[in-house]
Amino acid sequence: MGAAVTRAVRNFNLENRAEREISKLKPSPAPRHPSTKTLLREQINSHPEIKGEIARKDDKLLSLLKDVYVDSTDPVSSVQVKDTGAHQKPKEFRLPKDHQFDMMNVKNIPKGKISIVEALTLLNNHKLYPDTWTAEKIAKEYHLEQQDVNSLLKYFVTFEVKIFPPGGKKAIQSK
Repeated sequence: MGAAVTRAVRNFNLENRAEREISKLKPSPAPRHPSTKTLLREQINSHPEIKGEIARKDDKLLSLLKDVYVDSTDPVSSVQVKDTGAHQKPKEFRLPKDHQFDMMNVKNIPKGKISIVEALTLLNNHKLYPDTWTAEKIAKEYHLEQQDVNSLLKYFVTFEVKIFPPGGKKAIQSK
């Protein structure tokens, strides 16, 4: 929808704008360096036909230019377009496990995926009780692939805050 509006605005009054740009006076050339002024004058004086050649319009080239017609089409994409006749398999959804954080009213989660809260919960459960929360149980409980759960448990950990007592110094007692 947005692309159609953008295209309409971009193409609005296109021909008149193009004609207005073309009919504008051409910018004057940049000023010449003072050291080249004498050389240019000498060349024009020695070859006066150059000045006429520069100002002359070639009618033959102009007529050929008027005959030019450009017709372009977008190239065919190499990516195969999916057949619209084949219906997609409906996705399976599951309900989130805990509703304690409200999760911005998440109603359902596709099977094979988990929410942030669920990921933190299962990581924490596995860290606290690795015997009961095994990778197999987590995969079954959350409808995940076994390989994904193994990778999740191997590469992700929850934060752990450790507070070390000061060694040999008097600790400031909080009131």
